[in-house]
Amino acid sequence: MKNFRENKGFTMIELIITIAILSFGITGVFMAFSPFVTLNYSVSSRFTAVYLAQEGLEVIRNIRDNNFINKLTWSDGGLTNCQGGCQADYKTGTLVETFDNQLKPYDPDNFLKINGDGFYGYDGGVDTIFKRKITITQPSGTDTLKVKVQVFWDYNGQSFDFETIGYLYNWY
Repeated sequence: MKNFRENKGFTMIELIITIAILSFGITGVFMAFSPFVTLNYSVSSRFTAVYLAQEGLEVIRNIRDNNFINKLTWSDGGLTNCQGGCQADYKTGTLVETFDNQLKPYDPDNFLKINGDGFYGYDGGVDTIFKRKITITQPSGTDTLKVKVQVFWDYNGQSFDFETIGYLYNWY
């Protein structure tokens, strides 16, 4: 009987203190890794923005090349109409181009969409967080086009953007 009284086990207070210590520990670990989850999503969005900016340059390069093949000038192909910004996607200037993905003035309310195949465009799919603005200028007295591609997106109430610049040369 004396042995039974000495081994009463944990009291309720000891149990509550143990749970509190474990809770603080688990919360601390969660808070330590929480910024990494946010950073991971931010890096993923930035990689997508870099890809979309590079694709914008390639779309304009493709239009320039098709103009050359069809013996059109830059102005005939619409490239010099983008001083205020244009929008284009991977179908722009190709045989599968529709009204939605023609080279047209930039609309800040028009988000890129991603389709079932994982391609970003304007003609179908699910809206994404990304917008792309392509600005084309021709420095005076040169046979060069300066192409600036900006990709914009918002995450957690904060605005982000990525910009790249490329130059295209007239082949004539």
